[in-house]
Amino acid sequence: MCDKRLCSCRQKSAASNVDPEILRKLEEGYKLLKNSDSPSLLKKYLTRDVFDKLKKRKTSYGSTLLHVIQSGVENLDSGIGIYAPDPEAYTVFAELFDPIIEDYHGGFGPDDIHPLPDWGKPADMGNLDPSGNYVISTRVRTGRSLAGYPFNPSMSETHYYEIENKVTDAFGKLEDDLKGQYYPLVGMEKDVQKKLIDDHFLFKEGDRFLQSAEACKYWPTGRGIYLNQSKTFLVWCNEEDHLRIISMQEGGDLGEVYARLVRAVTALERNLKFSRNERIGYLNFCPTNLGSAVRASVHVKLPKLSANLGRFEEIAGMYNLQVRGTRGEHCEGEGGIYDVSNKRRMGLTEYEALVEMRNGVLEMIRLEKEA
Repeated sequence: MCDKRLCSCRQKSAASNVDPEILRKLEEGYKLLKNSDSPSLLKKYLTRDVFDKLKKRKTSYGSTLLHVIQSGVENLDSGIGIYAPDPEAYTVFAELFDPIIEDYHGGFGPDDIHPLPDWGKPADMGNLDPSGNYVISTRVRTGRSLAGYPFNPSMSETHYYEIENKVTDAFGKLEDDLKGQYYPLVGMEKDVQKKLIDDHFLFKEGDRFLQSAEACKYWPTGRGIYLNQSKTFLVWCNEEDHLRIISMQEGGDLGEVYARLVRAVTALERNLKFSRNERIGYLNFCPTNLGSAVRASVHVKLPKLSANLGRFEEIAGMYNLQVRGTRGEHCEGEGGIYDVSNKRRMGLTEYEALVEMRNGVLEMIRLEKEA
């Protein structure tokens, strides 16, 4: 279901009043950003002209440009530097979001329209590494936001409770291999929490980038994790997005992992209404997670190829893939193991995004064998 409010909210925002203190902070932040050597897309595209156009705008949720840029201003080493405080922000502040989206998502321009969902045939993906020599684990995830709610910076404590209640009700309707248990962070014993984090199942409180973006309000209220019995399917509730839906397992069987995710998303959609825009697809907190919002990744050990990290990243870029550490973004590889995933999520279907990732990883394995 698409958010129809997005069509007119930019016009409504023009007459909104922004607090003078917010305007002062915006001016200070803009000067700090422009006098820095920040590599962020925020600095690249927030020109004085764009800044002046947007600084007095506000969404119907009360979100301002400060909500959008505060993380990038406080963390000048950001790669992107902006977040959407609510679904309307992508339209109200389009003059900033559109060029950043186009830059990150490989040319998805302001006149482009994201295709309708198409999961294709998961069985086509097959096993990336039947020998088990290179791919350690495979994961496919997607983000979803519940329609009618803002994102973290503009959420109230009541919003967190309401979302948690709605999604836990939907979890109770999951069947077969998706059946499991929901573990709320509130009241979770420390040893249970530590084990879930160490096993790469549970999220920690946000890093400094998310903290600055106000993604950790009322922590740990409304947060939790749903885990199936075999621990191959999980959902994070109210971490960065309302929902992070994840399918994962050891080895390289991408087809099996992807098929499980498709079943899970399809089942959840029967009971939850997700926020989607006709032009840019599914809406989430970070502009890197729009469109299909699908991220397919492998933890892979390619010692010869990764010995030259620059060359490794160059090869990844040829297939629109991203290389990062196994502990997530802003982390280095551990023990020569890297996380390789699709970068583009807009302008192509879920199936096409998976094909892009599959082809790139297969090529990396081939080059490692020949090195």
